[in-house]
Order: sequence, then structure tokens, then C-alpha cells
Amino acid sequence: MKRAGVIAKAVAAGLMAVALSSAVAQGTKPAASAQPSYAQRYGSLCASCHGANGRSDMAGTPVLAGQHSFYAITQLFLFREGRRDNPAMTAVAKTMTDADLRGFSDYIATLPAVPAPPAATPPDAARMTRGQALAQEHRCVICHGADLSGGQQVPRIGQQHEDYLQLTLHGFRTGKRPGYTQAMGEAVSRIAPEDLDTLAYYVARFPGAPAKPPPK
Repeated sequence: MKRAGVIAKAVAAGLMAVALSSAVAQGTKPAASAQPSYAQRYGSLCASCHGANGRSDMAGTPVLAGQHSFYAITQLFLFREGRRDNPAMTAVAKTMTDADLRGFSDYIATLPAVPAPPAATPPDAARMTRGQALAQEHRCVICHGADLSGGQQVPRIGQQHEDYLQLTLHGFRTGKRPGYTQAMGEAVSRIAPEDLDTLAYYVARFPGAPAKPPPK
């Protein structure tokens, strides 16, 4: 837990530096017309994996549609600084300036939530009931909201890809996935691995994820 606290403090300090650096850059960068917009840069750099609308159909690739600016910039910062382990994302993020972190995260926050495509088969009612109970018991709905849409540094998780949710939950449980705070590590440490899979199953098929953009 000490390591998680150190990471949280380092991330908070780093994000403060990013905010200050980005604010200074606002007054010194060339006119916007002289460079591609972040919408264009997202299209050329991110869309091939994450989807033009932010809903990826690639295995293991998270949905960005409907995510919040604060959450997005935190993850980009973690990738850039080598605190999250993903070679592809690290390679992309390490080229970003502080202003880029802000620009990309602000653009991501404009992408409306996109509902998951209809499933080929109906969800397993027993697993959905169990998953809902786990979400209540372990207070997922307290931080992520009753509609699982998150807010600020808390991600939208409703209808996120199941394989990505599984990877993330197990990563928090083992300590492989760093968090902005210790909250997720502490929460999932009390959940059996098989229940994490059930929770991922439920959240991925959550029926109430709204299709509106989140506030920045």
C-alpha cells in the first residue's frame, strides 16, 4: 500500500506540473490554424485502435467514448512516465508534450458515450444478478455512480469491454495496475478472482449506461 501512496503523490504532483506547463503553453504556441486540431490528431494517431468514435472493437483495447478529461489525462500521464505498462501506449504517450496531454484528454472528453452493440445471445441472468450484488456489496456504485458513468478522475465503466475489465480488475488485485489512489487496490483485494470475472461480465453488459457526453 505504501507504493500505491507514493505513486498517487507522484501522479498528483506530475499532473499539477502538466496543468501549469499547459497553461503557459497556451500563450506561446502557434496559432491553431497552423497545426492540426486534436480531433484530427486523434483521428490519425488513436482512431485505428480506439475507434473514430471512441468505441474500439479490438480485443483488450478500452472504450474511450464517454470518458472524462481528468481520467484521460491521468492515464496518458501514467503511460508517458512509464508508470503503466503497455508498450504501444507508452510509445505514443512519450512523444506528447504537457499541452498534448491536455489537448488529447479534452478532446476525448467530447466523445459521447456509445452503447455496446447488441449481444448475440441474452446475458446470463444468474451472472447478472450476482454481478449486480457484487457491485453493490463492494461499493462500485458509490465511486463510479449508480449508472457506472464515473466522473472526474473516476472512469466510466458501464459497457466497457469485458476482456479489458477483467484485465484491469485482476491488475488492481495483483498490484500490476497502478491507480491514481489506493481505492481500487483496496476494494478488489477483498474480492475472489472468480467474482472479479463475474463483476466484469455484469459491468460490460450493464443495461443503464447513458449515451450522453460526460462533463469535463
